[in-house]
Formats: sequence, structure tokens, C-alpha cells
Amino acid sequence: MSKQYETVFIATPVLSEAQMKEAVAKYTDFIRENGGEIVYEEDWGLKKLAYPIQKKTTGFYHLIEFKSEPEVIAKLETQYKRDERIIRFQTVSLDKHAIAYAERRRSKRNETPAQPAAAAAETTTNE
Repeated sequence: MSKQYETVFIATPVLSEAQMKEAVAKYTDFIRENGGEIVYEEDWGLKKLAYPIQKKTTGFYHLIEFKSEPEVIAKLETQYKRDERIIRFQTVSLDKHAIAYAERRRSKRNETPAQPAAAAAETTTNE
């Protein structure tokens, strides 16, 4: 029975843009090769860490939401542990409420870029 999961990993900040894309592609391909389906993917970019990890204070965050069999999670996390580019990761199983929340979050994120432009247009026409 396929379940929906969300995984977030932090990659080392010394990676170039191309290396980061390669790392993300490695994990999305791994999920697909093991029978998973990518539902959503989001790059959070370079962020400051709350505390130093491996003497690093920043890291590239990336979120992948996917559906797969539970057996794939152990294999995926083993891949994370073996990759020296990944400094932290967390994978969680989503229940029906978390799935609904993720869908609302995605729809809001897709709508927000258009709204500030429309609001700015209204303020200039009203003046």
C-alpha cells in the first residue's frame, strides 16, 4: 500500500548550483526508480542554520513530497547517510490532515506571486 511522505534535506553550502541540482536529481530519480511518484518539489534555497552542523552555519534546503511504498524510506535514508553532500535530513509520513494542509500550502504559494502585482497596480491607479 502506497503512502505519502515528505522529506527535507540540507545540503552543504559549498555546493555550486549545478552540484545542488545534481544532488536533487539523484534523490528524485532514486524515488522514481523504486516505484515512487513525486507529488511536489520545492527548493528553499540557502538558509542560515539554527546551530552549526559539521562546522557549517548555512545550508541548501530542499523539500520533496512523494508517494511510495514504506520499504523505500529505509533505502532513501541510507542514500542520504552515504552522501557527504547531505548534512541533515528528515522524512515524515503524511496523514490525511497533513496531505490536505500541504495541498492548501501549495495552492497559496502558486497564487501569491500574482496578488502583489495586482495590489501594486490598484494602488497606482487609485492615486
